[in-house]
Amino acid sequence: MIEAQELTKRYGDKTVVDRLGFTVRPGTVTGFLGPNGAGKSTTLRMLLGLDAPTHGRATVNGRPYAAHRAPLTEVGALLEARAVHPGRTARNHLLALAHTHGIPRSRVDAVLDLAGLTAVADRRVKGFSLGMGQRLGIAAALLGDPAAVVLDEPVNGLDPEGVLWIRTLLKSLAAEGRTVLVSSHLMSEMALTADHLVIIGRGRLLADTTVEAFVRDSGARHVKVVTPEAATLAALLAAPGVEVATAAPGTLEVRGTDAEHVGRTAAAHGVPLFELTPLTGSLEEAFMDLTRDSVEYKTTRTPIGAAA
Repeated sequence: MIEAQELTKRYGDKTVVDRLGFTVRPGTVTGFLGPNGAGKSTTLRMLLGLDAPTHGRATVNGRPYAAHRAPLTEVGALLEARAVHPGRTARNHLLALAHTHGIPRSRVDAVLDLAGLTAVADRRVKGFSLGMGQRLGIAAALLGDPAAVVLDEPVNGLDPEGVLWIRTLLKSLAAEGRTVLVSSHLMSEMALTADHLVIIGRGRLLADTTVEAFVRDSGARHVKVVTPEAATLAALLAAPGVEVATAAPGTLEVRGTDAEHVGRTAAAHGVPLFELTPLTGSLEEAFMDLTRDSVEYKTTRTPIGAAA
């Protein structure tokens, strides 16, 4: 497991990570989410021993990263794909890493093949595209056949085939019983890949739950109603905690109650319904709603050049 206990990081007067606690368990893909400036990168660096916490503790399989005698076999990580000497070939980069842990050359060949880099294994890294660099970073993360994997933005720069590959890979690693922690800004991809979510904002924990429960319990859920008597039905549904909005003429979006209540209310008052559909919001909508007050740089919808 990967555990953060009261994890705190301060730089001078600024607290970047604030008493953060969570557990990433084996057998699941855990998405680590948060807006820019939330403290995700700092947290990952503390988990991997690159930054020392001001307070608290970060452990992988019960020990701090630096306390493992062969850390590559405990946790494989990708934080910065470009952290490779540009003059080395992909194969030599992996061989150098393998040499530090007594990992055989056959394993280097295996991860090159797994990442789809066998054909370019003897090319210098400086000629790699962003996507190829990402594949090499993932190959390095898997080199020690680790029990836990930590990846920061792993699909960055990958083409559609590469995105599908990493999605399948992460799910297969979790199915093997490994611990998988993935940080990403791509909500659509997290919705397809992650089983569990750890969401932070301004360095604090905002949510630690399954994807299904997070979306289900968010305010993004609503009921779509199509009726020729929209105004009448909207008035009938008015109640504390119930929001009724007009999406289009004759179409209502109802939040704060369920389709059964809407249907019974309409039937009791003779309001005809052409459509009654419960809709679940997307992970992106639920995430935006939760983190709305934690965004570091807020934008407006005013077009560029528009009058103030």
